[in-house]
Amino acid sequence: MTGTKTMRHKATAALGAMAFAAAALFAGNAQAQVKIGFIGTLSGPGGALGQDQYDAFMLAVEQKGGKLGGVPVQIIKEDDQLKPDVGVQAAQKLVERDKVSLITGVTFSNVMMAIHKPVTSAGVVMVGSNAGPTPIAGAQCSPNFFSTSWDNDELHEAGGQLSTDLGYKKMYVMAPNYQAGRDAVNGFKRDYRGQIVDEVYTQVNQPDYSAEIAQLQAAKPDAVYVFYPGGMGVNFVKQYRQAGLLGKIPLISVSTIDGSTLPALKELAVGAITSAPYSPDLDNAENKQFVTAFQKKYNRLPSMYAAQSYDAANLIDSALTKTKGNVTDKEALRAALKRADFKSVRGAFKFGSNQFPIAQFYRVDVVKDTAGAAFATKGMIVIKQRNDLAAQCKMKS
Repeated sequence: MTGTKTMRHKATAALGAMAFAAAALFAGNAQAQVKIGFIGTLSGPGGALGQDQYDAFMLAVEQKGGKLGGVPVQIIKEDDQLKPDVGVQAAQKLVERDKVSLITGVTFSNVMMAIHKPVTSAGVVMVGSNAGPTPIAGAQCSPNFFSTSWDNDELHEAGGQLSTDLGYKKMYVMAPNYQAGRDAVNGFKRDYRGQIVDEVYTQVNQPDYSAEIAQLQAAKPDAVYVFYPGGMGVNFVKQYRQAGLLGKIPLISVSTIDGSTLPALKELAVGAITSAPYSPDLDNAENKQFVTAFQKKYNRLPSMYAAQSYDAANLIDSALTKTKGNVTDKEALRAALKRADFKSVRGAFKFGSNQFPIAQFYRVDVVKDTAGAAFATKGMIVIKQRNDLAAQCKMKS
């Protein structure tokens, strides 16, 4: 009887130990999973941009077996609808309810301006993959914010330099009236060496540009420079073509004709010239495999939005590898991100002191391929290795 009780006691103890071990293992696995919030504009005229960001990020996660840095990750997606207040609500949900360790994405600058301080002040690390408002690259920089794209000034300084290089003496400039649009015009004027005939600001998501196109035609500029991302760009370019101006008054643009809008524009965009930080035909091994994998999975060429978000996933992967999945030590996580020890699809990649890339920009023309479809092709380097706003950033830990 005593022996039986002893055996039962040992068996119970063994089962208890096994249960404890299983619970510990489960807890360890649960603790190891890193929650990452993704915020992007996923609906409306700008939805294609955010979708490109999300698709590319998820492609990188899929390629790594559902892990980043060897750690299982859970991606929680939120649509900001291009509304700053909705973006703030999404950020609050991710930080307070979902308890994410990092937030990535963010498509438009007005949303970024609304969520940047609340998120970074809460101690959550952000890895932006598109929106780069000038203030947060300069005086309002944060040790908890990293970008894999560019700051708005830098993006359009390249457009101004390209227009100067092409010899255009009189430019007509157009952009939507919000943070990125105003940054666009300021950045363009900084590096353009000719005369600005006029600068026109239109409503965000304005569908009809016929009145503005008539006005610019009457102004008789040498060329037109526009910044119209997403559906705005599709509408503007179609109407510019319909007015008979594409090919007559050269169209120079940034973030207007790219992988997110070419599928809708096709041959209508042929002849336009863009300044861009990325082109699908950049000649490096990482980009070649990325373009092949993206096309195979999504049946379209990746845009710069996709490329920057793919880089964001690989940047986070490199950081989590260094911290062995530890996201609680924020100083170690930030240091690992700052090292940027990954291979970018854009080529050489390193951060400036404001944690924005020191990047180069290319001339990308819209041409016809042998099948008659339009696509972008890399041309000359417009600006090489530049990050002007870093000097205005006095990083506070």
